[in-house]
Amino acid sequence: MSKDKFYITTPIYYVNARPHIGHTYTTVACDAIARRKRMLGVDTFFLTGTDEHGQKIERSAMASGKSDQQFVDEVSAEFRGLWDRMGLSYDKFIRTTDPEHIRGVQALIKRLQDRGYIYKGKYSGQYCVYDELYVDVDTPGAPCPECGRPTETVHEENYFFKLSAMEEPLLKLYASDPNFIRPEARRNEVISFVRGGLKDLSISRTTFKWGIPVPDDPAHVIYVWIDALCNYITALGFGSDDTKLYDKFWPADVHMVGKEIVRFHCVFWPAVLMAAGLPLPKSIVAHGWLLFEESKMSKSRGNIVRTETILDVLGADALRYFLMREVVFGQDGSFSFDALVQRFNADLANGLGNLASRTLSMITRYFKGEVPYPSSAATRTAADDAIAKIAAKTIEDFGAAFDQYQFSKALEAAWGLVAAVDKYIVENEPWALAEKQDEQSRARLATVLYTAAEALRIVTALAYPVIPDSTAKIWSQLGLGDIKQFKLAEIKWGQLHLGTKLGKVEGVFPRADKTAIERMQQMEQERQAPAPEVTPETAQPAVAPAPAVEAPVAANNGFTPIAPQITIDDFTKVDLRVAVIKHAEKVKNADKLLRLEVDLGFEQRQIIAGIALAYEPEKLIGRKIVIVANLAPRKLKGLESNGMLLAGSLDGGTPVLAGFHEDVPPGARLK
Repeated sequence: MSKDKFYITTPIYYVNARPHIGHTYTTVACDAIARRKRMLGVDTFFLTGTDEHGQKIERSAMASGKSDQQFVDEVSAEFRGLWDRMGLSYDKFIRTTDPEHIRGVQALIKRLQDRGYIYKGKYSGQYCVYDELYVDVDTPGAPCPECGRPTETVHEENYFFKLSAMEEPLLKLYASDPNFIRPEARRNEVISFVRGGLKDLSISRTTFKWGIPVPDDPAHVIYVWIDALCNYITALGFGSDDTKLYDKFWPADVHMVGKEIVRFHCVFWPAVLMAAGLPLPKSIVAHGWLLFEESKMSKSRGNIVRTETILDVLGADALRYFLMREVVFGQDGSFSFDALVQRFNADLANGLGNLASRTLSMITRYFKGEVPYPSSAATRTAADDAIAKIAAKTIEDFGAAFDQYQFSKALEAAWGLVAAVDKYIVENEPWALAEKQDEQSRARLATVLYTAAEALRIVTALAYPVIPDSTAKIWSQLGLGDIKQFKLAEIKWGQLHLGTKLGKVEGVFPRADKTAIERMQQMEQERQAPAPEVTPETAQPAVAPAPAVEAPVAANNGFTPIAPQITIDDFTKVDLRVAVIKHAEKVKNADKLLRLEVDLGFEQRQIIAGIALAYEPEKLIGRKIVIVANLAPRKLKGLESNGMLLAGSLDGGTPVLAGFHEDVPPGARLK
């Protein structure tokens, strides 16, 4: 692909229904690719938009009691409004009802007519309104082989495109360029389909009017898929007097599509372009479906999840990170609110967010908010050099994976550096070094914090295309200005200038508790179900609620009485986990408090516990304990505590930590 330009497109989204996270998935992937290209200094054009013609739209508009144009205007505005709310960096939002698009489509059809690839004929057979597609079934009303819906019998005069003439050219294309269709599984499907034989394609309709008229024959409207596919060139000015963008950016470097529309993009589109004598896109990349309850999200199934729900509760970066990290691109992926919150807490709140907060807070506390000078070689250790080497390898691995659209693998590499730095901080104990007054400890403290801050800078720069809002905040807290101006192609270890003044240090990813899941589920239920009508009879409950009744308290022999009964649902809200204490120290000016660093297997946390009178810090190292993992953070003596230990209480209130006789792995959940 050309190094001086890059053109990437999403499919344009059909406006028969409102946007959901399946649409967001494709668009976020393209946005992340475009952002990285721009950071690498590549002149990039990112296109998205809406597909607004066809019989399905005409029927949907009629059912809603609106005109065709009013209906598409409203739904298209929802897509654009959502992308703008998410801050997506598209360069153009095209609508197939735009006048310039209509002119461009008609120009392409006229070109095909002039080159002898279009003729008029008659069609009689079965038609799927949902897929806007004639299907090869014989029985009237037979199910569509694509979507399973009943087909309709149609008899009409059409214009046909000589698709059959493109069979051999297409097969030669696939053989000569293995990267034209990715991944390989989709490529093999397309090759098999074309080898099975191609029939000429009907490219006009007369049974409805909501579409682009065929040049010189307005009784026919152009088949919606031909209309829609043309957006990739009409958005650049094809068919107009101003073709500067077309001349610069076409052919597209990547058409990003879902696997269900591969045939249209990998067979129909290149066939039309070859027949028209136009350059072909360089690559068509197909991703899998985003599944909810093991089914593809769709309006008809009623299992869609709206992006706005997640934005309202967790923000855009939480969703962007989940989609890019959780789903192996090209394969089907599973979505659930539980998995979203778990990934958010583990990787963002307790991972990158915690690393940024603890590193920058210590620089603020110990070095007055200026990036410290690392010590001379005399006091450096192998651990310092190891982090630098891991960072260099992370830069290489992240770039290689991301540029192959292996987003999950790329982010796994970046968060491997986060984990390595977390471990480095725990093992080098900068808080302990800060308590010592000698010059060598001070120099060592400077090295540890510089190393952590430089690693944080590298992870932040790499992750920016995926989570732009939060990384921009961290970049600013590092005192580095506008992250969009950073030249990613030049990134390497040691670029954090000494003495850089930090910005105001604030938390970026507040930890989400279990109520976040409940709120999102409730919001989805409210958005998908009509609100009940409120009348004078329903405004107030007919019967006053019964007072709460506490469970009877049995004789307790001096122990605290049993608390009121709870349900199993109440109990499952408490997330109890096994943790290993990795570090323990007393909290200054607090006789009863210890600061603990605990390992949950998948993340490390700081917990402030009131057990200092019962346990010596050094004797707690390596001990397995039980913590409440989903307790909202709180501050004790200015230190944030992310969890609570479980302990029994002896006479006088002496705590005894809960533990295990068997070998239980960190992170195991208690049930």
